[in-house]
Amino acid sequence: MSDARPPLAPSANRLTPMGFVMAFGVVSMLADFVYEGARSIVGPYLATFGANAAVVGLVTGAGEAVALMLRLVTGPLSDRTRKYWPISIAGYVITVVAVPLLGAVTATWQAITGVIAERFGKAVRTPARDTMLGHASSSVGRGRAFALHEALDQSGAMLGPLLVAGMVALSGYRLGFAILAVPGALSLVALAWLRRAVPTPEAYDAAVATAPVASSRVEPWWRFSARYWAYSAFTALSMLGFATFGVLAYHADVAHVLPVWQIPVLYAAAMGVDAIGALLSGWLYDRVGLRGLVAVPVLTAILPFLAFSSRADLVWAGGLLWGLAFGIHESTMRAAVTDLVPGHRRGTGYGTFTAVYGLAWLVGGSVIGALYDTSRTGLHVFVVVTQVAALAVFLPLASRERRRDRVSG
Repeated sequence: MSDARPPLAPSANRLTPMGFVMAFGVVSMLADFVYEGARSIVGPYLATFGANAAVVGLVTGAGEAVALMLRLVTGPLSDRTRKYWPISIAGYVITVVAVPLLGAVTATWQAITGVIAERFGKAVRTPARDTMLGHASSSVGRGRAFALHEALDQSGAMLGPLLVAGMVALSGYRLGFAILAVPGALSLVALAWLRRAVPTPEAYDAAVATAPVASSRVEPWWRFSARYWAYSAFTALSMLGFATFGVLAYHADVAHVLPVWQIPVLYAAAMGVDAIGALLSGWLYDRVGLRGLVAVPVLTAILPFLAFSSRADLVWAGGLLWGLAFGIHESTMRAAVTDLVPGHRRGTGYGTFTAVYGLAWLVGGSVIGALYDTSRTGLHVFVVVTQVAALAVFLPLASRERRRDRVSG
């Protein structure tokens, strides 16, 4: 038997839904300052310990897999406990502590542990955070809310790499990591303030605030609609051919295409394009739904022909294209999940979706790293084939959505 949750008082929250989205965007901006600053130099940093492209691809792919696959645990945990704030705060703390410590490591395994720990923090916080943002998006607009959050988020992703670039140019990698402790501390202060200002984000979403909850707690993690799983398959195939920035940065460094200080600058520029891509794709999603995502496999198929070039201008173009595609992944693809799962199971829905996404990126990142060392032609073929397969799954899904829209219209 299911019992209805008592209605939550909206007056308990001192911010409007849009205010909450914007404020959480500031928190994420400061956190992104930290971990995106670190991610911009992880590839070249691992190379200083003797890692080759295959190792960089494996480590960065494994990091992304940890950040995404462990949400199979943290997503359902947030749904069962509804402790969205404590879980989110714990994840942010792990990240902002792990990153500055990277500057103190002295061995390859320690550097790898730091990279994985930072991604573990993201795995802990993200399903609970996205669930709270999903509640606020019920009145703001799915695409708009997640796009605005991503755009603010990515402003930190621009500033962090620029600061790191300056520190690396002046004093090397260690100071580049250490300086990131400052925005990390500020992010925790901002998060504590937001927790007090908005104690019950679910009160923004009337349908969820009064929904039955008991039966949802025993549903298996895999029980979602065929449409949800088709969408997850499309995303997984698109991620199989999407290189991590660590491998792109490794190429730019070891092939002597870009000076090492310029690599985090490229990453900062890519994050700026990421924000623009998020805003545009979010606007498009609110108007045409999933059909707007057709650009993702097309952009991904073009990417390796630019990013792994021996020409600096093409590598720059490839880095910016990577940012555009990643912006769509990080915003609009997340927004779509909100519409594909019941409101009371969003934590589980996000966790399962991103676990599939992360496993695909682990496999794809590892394969692309290995192919970089052995066959550049094979790398190009692998990426193109995976994106053709992604389109083959996506087009029927988009077609069914168009027919449903016509019937409902």
